[in-house]
Amino acid sequence: MSKEYEIIIVGGGPGGYVAAIKAAQYGAKVALVEKEVVGGICLNHGCIPTKTFLKSAKVFNTVKKSMDYGVSTSGEVGFDWSKIVSRKDGVVKQLTNGVAFLLKKNGVDVYNGFGDIRSANEVVVNGESLKTKNVIIATGSSAVVPPIPGVKEAYEKGIVVTSRELLNVKNYPKSIVIVGGGVIGVEFATVFNSFGSKVTIIEMMDGILPTMDDDIRTAYTKTLKRDGIEILTKAEVKKVDDHKVTYSLDGKETTIEGDLILMSVGTRANSKGLEHLGLEMDRANIKTNEYLQTNVPGIYAIGDVNGKFMLAHVAEHEGITAVQHILKIGHAKMNYDQIPSAIYGFPEIAAIGLTEREAKARGLDYKVSKVPIAAIGKAVADGEKEGFVKLIVDKKYLEVLGAHIYAYNATELISEYAVAMTSEATAHEIAHAVHPHPTLSELTKEAAHGAIDKAIHI
Repeated sequence: MSKEYEIIIVGGGPGGYVAAIKAAQYGAKVALVEKEVVGGICLNHGCIPTKTFLKSAKVFNTVKKSMDYGVSTSGEVGFDWSKIVSRKDGVVKQLTNGVAFLLKKNGVDVYNGFGDIRSANEVVVNGESLKTKNVIIATGSSAVVPPIPGVKEAYEKGIVVTSRELLNVKNYPKSIVIVGGGVIGVEFATVFNSFGSKVTIIEMMDGILPTMDDDIRTAYTKTLKRDGIEILTKAEVKKVDDHKVTYSLDGKETTIEGDLILMSVGTRANSKGLEHLGLEMDRANIKTNEYLQTNVPGIYAIGDVNGKFMLAHVAEHEGITAVQHILKIGHAKMNYDQIPSAIYGFPEIAAIGLTEREAKARGLDYKVSKVPIAAIGKAVADGEKEGFVKLIVDKKYLEVLGAHIYAYNATELISEYAVAMTSEATAHEIAHAVHPHPTLSELTKEAAHGAIDKAIHI
């Protein structure tokens, strides 16, 4: 007799495992199906491992500049790439083991194998049929390897890599060509540039990070170039021949070489093999509404597979929203206008809501408050001079429309704006909330004062 569940979740990434734990906490009988290791791309091959690399790079940079803080070191500062990779592996293992423990603790049945979704009421794993009332598809996405001449052959030789392979490279590359100037591209550019690699970014668009606010993009591009990273925009890769990359720029073809070539041109939803379910699709993405329902009753889709935002925290939130809708708990629904995003460079970038470009395109009556971090005492004490906050509010009520932070620890500051937007707070409430001194969070308060009339410390 087959086992029966209220919810079966296929895919154990951030969206899938969080949905499983939350559903179990609500008292539902839940199964989670994962063909590899729980934690998905983010925990095993993405967000977490890249942050360990970036932390190592930051420590390396700080030690090199230690005399700026009156601290001397003896001898030349160096790094051991094998230990950096080993530390990354240790962090990943600790966290994946933690997720496995939480699933067990909450009574989730975990099936290790490929989940063949037959319908909204049946999933087959390793030949075993599991019955269910609802299915949540959380199968994620995979890096795109574009059909550029020579790429497939170079990929098979280990010269062309995606982020997944790059995280496990044993020999440190002295030069790297990065195809794609999105989040993944610029984060890896920061890592390898910090350790002394010659880094070149090739981007087809007119600039890196196309979804970010233009002021942020301009400032960050200057920083990367100042740090020695070559950025080629409006450039198209024509072919790859082992370590050689030929690109076209302004009608002229040029060839450059790299020990490694990173393909970071985006990801594609893992939706192949689901055609028989009759799901409404947008290319490879499964179409969903604000409750994560598909057009097929009883089937939900969360995370990268629905193509809305390729972000782990969005997948988590969608997972909880889908579970609450299935179990008829509350009335939560997704608001995709209030999604924070983060880029872990030096300095960091964090953003939520509308860019000024988008506010203008929507014809909104808005105003902008911009404050440099040099106005904040804690930043000066920390030796951090580069960056700013840009707050966009509507003119009538001063409600937050968007916030964009370019500063060290920006990714920690953005949540205050997320809470403000969710609770419909205005610049008045943010300015009235007492912020401790000296902290970088005073940047948020200063921006709020600037939106009301004038910032205090500029």
